[in-house]
Amino acid sequence: AHGSGRERPPLTAGDRPERLPLSYAQRRLWFLAALGEQGTAYNVPLSVRIDGELDADALRAAFGDLVGRHEVLRTVFGSEQGEPYQTVLAPEDNQVVFERETADADTLDERLRAAAGYTFHLNAEPPLRVTLFELGDDRHVLLVLLHHIATDGQSLRPLFDDLSAAYASRREGTAPSWTPLPVQYADYALWQHRVLGDSSDEKSVLAEGLAFWREALKDLPEELGLVLDRPRPAVAGQSGDAVVVDFGPELRTRVVELARAEGCTVFMVLQAALAATLTRLGAGEDIPLGSPVAGRTDDALGELVGFFVNTLVLRTDTSGNPSFRELLDRVRTADLDAFAHQETPFDLVIEATSPVRSLARHPLFQVCLALESGAAEDVRLAGTRSGPGTFVDNRAAKFDLEFLLREDVAAGITGAVLFSTDIFDRSTVERLVDGFSRVLDQVTAEPGVLVGEVEVMSARERELVLHAWNDTVRPVAGVTLGERFEEQAERDPDATALIFEDEHLSYGELNARANRLAHHLITHQGVRRGQTVGVLVERGITFATALLAVTKTGATYAVLDPEFPDERLGLITDDARPVVVLTHRPTGDRLTAVATLDLDSLDLDGHSTA
Repeated sequence: AHGSGRERPPLTAGDRPERLPLSYAQRRLWFLAALGEQGTAYNVPLSVRIDGELDADALRAAFGDLVGRHEVLRTVFGSEQGEPYQTVLAPEDNQVVFERETADADTLDERLRAAAGYTFHLNAEPPLRVTLFELGDDRHVLLVLLHHIATDGQSLRPLFDDLSAAYASRREGTAPSWTPLPVQYADYALWQHRVLGDSSDEKSVLAEGLAFWREALKDLPEELGLVLDRPRPAVAGQSGDAVVVDFGPELRTRVVELARAEGCTVFMVLQAALAATLTRLGAGEDIPLGSPVAGRTDDALGELVGFFVNTLVLRTDTSGNPSFRELLDRVRTADLDAFAHQETPFDLVIEATSPVRSLARHPLFQVCLALESGAAEDVRLAGTRSGPGTFVDNRAAKFDLEFLLREDVAAGITGAVLFSTDIFDRSTVERLVDGFSRVLDQVTAEPGVLVGEVEVMSARERELVLHAWNDTVRPVAGVTLGERFEEQAERDPDATALIFEDEHLSYGELNARANRLAHHLITHQGVRRGQTVGVLVERGITFATALLAVTKTGATYAVLDPEFPDERLGLITDDARPVVVLTHRPTGDRLTAVATLDLDSLDLDGHSTA
């Protein structure tokens, strides 16, 4: 709940306007869908293995009952003049998409991924599809595909409980008799707008929340400094993959004990450990992590299916080489402040903090951490043996890295890390997960360890980085670059060495020009081996000739970018102290405090080409 402690209107079912607004969380997903930026990244595909005699017709009817009970599962999203609204379809007007297909063990995973990759058209169809794969011998796999605009992690328990109850009744030939829900999702959306108020009212919950987040996220890094395997594309794609996380019950027990001893939560320990891991891997000392919060801030929402989750940006300061215990204290303080303002919608936080926008990355954070507690929800269908709903990897990535974790007494800390294959190799993320586990192992054993002393790499990785990758000693021929160029010019003088716009220069011609200039620099400018010559020339044939000529004198060249302001050029020349700076017509008057040589007005005809 919001930290202000103010009275809020009760959440009840009341009169509805003709046009129902979307909740703030739904609006964000709707706009992403309208812009075509989400693809299947916000699909929620759950598969359930079912063994035993299954009544498929009863299951189809049970899904009809489920959709009748939860309005959000029979809602479509339209817009007028760019403003979205939701329309709840009557149960009789909404035929649940329930498909039956046969499959075999060899092709099942591929078929599941294909079905999970369906693109919802939210303006024309409800956000639920069901596919029942029949494997034979009373074995089935049920795929329940939802769009995130209608569900979240905590919706799975009421969804599966209601489905189980409806199936049991339909199997007996009767309709389910359940207690009516006190409110529906559309009631929540109306209530949310009423509770938060208007941002223009400085005393509103919304205005107070936005003021908090502006301060909390001030000077946030534009982009977390992750070490990438490939350059980030100009427009982020959604191609992704997943690496399994399985830290085991023993490590989970130690994490729980540390959290209890330090007066914080398991999530806070994981957040601090992940931030320490990323810092040790070169991501910097200001680590913003996105994290979902349940958002069910009223008791009436407990049994409802819907998208209540809000996203928080949890900022972790690892600077000053704190002990892990000190880092945990920082995390607890920052997180409690953030949780006190958890109702401020994430899309409005983005607008209020005005981050530098880029299509290449997610705003405000690029790494997400989510934690569920307890065993995964079982789907209990009468007369069958069925397991929990398992997330189908549909190979879609919303962020650079997304840690989806679950902690449970029996299983430990398990889950997956979804990652963008545009920028990461699987092996890199596997090493990251191993490093995260290694950090947790160390900090739970010794909470007083300094973050800067925590080992992320294994002994084998350290050996590889420090010795194998650095074993770069190779015999080098005692030949200079200038001499090698001479050899190439003698071997093939007519081969093209340079192309700039419409001008072509052969190796022989370039070598002759560079030699003439090198002779001039030595004879008339007094350039000697070990000195520095500045080159303030725009890119082109003259620029390349100047660099080669300086190399032939034995001096070092210092490239001065003509795009730099005069003040910066002056600082560079003060530091490099060149004996002369080579210029040409466009740059000749840029420097006044050092000796310059205008290459465009230089007559080199009298110098040797050898």
